[in-house]
Amino acid sequence: MSVESECVVKPIYQKIAIDIANRIIIGDFSVGDKLHGRSSLSSHYNVSPETIRRAIILLNDMDIVEVIKGSGIIIKSVDNCLKFIEKFRDIDFLNLSKKEILDLFVEKSKLEKKIKEKIDEFTDYSNRFINSNPFIPFEFKVYKGLKVIGKTISESKFWQNTSATIIGIRRGKNLIISPGPCAVFQEGDILLAIGEESSYYKIKKFLYGDK
Repeated sequence: MSVESECVVKPIYQKIAIDIANRIIIGDFSVGDKLHGRSSLSSHYNVSPETIRRAIILLNDMDIVEVIKGSGIIIKSVDNCLKFIEKFRDIDFLNLSKKEILDLFVEKSKLEKKIKEKIDEFTDYSNRFINSNPFIPFEFKVYKGLKVIGKTISESKFWQNTSATIIGIRRGKNLIISPGPCAVFQEGDILLAIGEESSYYKIKKFLYGDK
């Protein structure tokens, strides 16, 4: 079953229960009225008697109707109809929001994969186009003892000192894409940065000093 069908589509008996509750609210039925028998409701909604039975149980549990043996199904409350419909409206909203969030995570994952592929491609082919490309990718390792360790990209003023932009950080087996100004430098990081050719020397001096 798809995420969409799990999150959005209601069981038939719930739809019928909601429809009956709506009909009570708009005045098709009044408190004290008797609903049609299960066989009549089954025919009206074109479903099995078992489906109607489950719908009536749901309405009974919500104190909207009362099933009285020998008397049938009696309308009990309009106010509870409103609470019932509001409850399922909230559930629908939460389920729909959940689906949208899951969809966004899937899109994010695909986008990150595509960006990673492009960064890898950019890095792999950079040496072939070093003389024709105004923005060259550089890789620098953050060694133990460097002054940037523990600082964020923003705190270190990386761009101001190097005129280069960090587009990724390789950390172990992971690639952090577009890390942003709040990313913290850690020992062992491999920085992927782009900038003009002169930025290479600026980054080298910024990280390692005059070594």
